[in-house]
Amino acid sequence: MKPSRCLRISLLAKGGSPREQQELFALINLGLVQSLVSGSLSPTDAVKRFYHAENCLYVRKHFRQKEANAIMSHGVQLPDLFEYLTPEEAQREFYHELEIIRSLCLKLIEKSRVSSSTARAVA
Repeated sequence: MKPSRCLRISLLAKGGSPREQQELFALINLGLVQSLVSGSLSPTDAVKRFYHAENCLYVRKHFRQKEANAIMSHGVQLPDLFEYLTPEEAQREFYHELEIIRSLCLKLIEKSRVSSSTARAVA
């Protein structure tokens, strides 16, 4: 049996314009939220693979969007819910946090599309 590899996503390796990077960031997060909801990804794995310090710093430095920073903050805290809350409270708060992340992602995508439309209208 082959040992499973842990895919770690690094935002540093992604190219494209800042707007494209921001949209990709939001779309990756929406996929992570879906994987977390379905149980195919654990909160701990999500931190190891995406919500790690390298990406948190990249988001803070390069996106400079409060929504993007909030997404990373909510994501990095997901495993802690299950350490400090009762199972029922943790599960309820987990889904609440995922909904917040989803909502922030949609807000980022909308902002990106609006700024893109505005730029085309001015040109």
